[in-house]
Amino acid sequence: MYKSSYKNLKIWQKAMEIVEQAYRFTKRFPSEELYTLTSQIRRAAISIPSNIAEGSQRVSDREFSNFILIARGSLAEVDPQFLLSEKLNYLVRGDLDDFLKQTDELSRMLFSFHEKLSAQSSQPKAL
Repeated sequence: MYKSSYKNLKIWQKAMEIVEQAYRFTKRFPSEELYTLTSQIRRAAISIPSNIAEGSQRVSDREFSNFILIARGSLAEVDPQFLLSEKLNYLVRGDLDDFLKQTDELSRMLFSFHEKLSAQSSQPKAL
């Protein structure tokens, strides 16, 4: 079972960077998007590190693993929302390229961490 603070996890740290960037980008959006696209992007982004933190406090690796998948799902929401933002000319592709690389990297990291937790939770417990 995972015992360290979630703040020490690279996936949580990277997720926090993505949230910060999401807030920076959405500050540029038109005010009419405040309760729509801006809000949706921010909620999905903040859900990523929040689910990592919450899952880390669960009693089993299996439970934690499920929260990692939820975090990965929230991350999957963010990409198309930013691609739409580009199509609506709220962002330019140059700004987005590095961000999309970061989200792709975090997605791979979350999947690997999920696999690790799943493997640990399926191992028989010592008596």
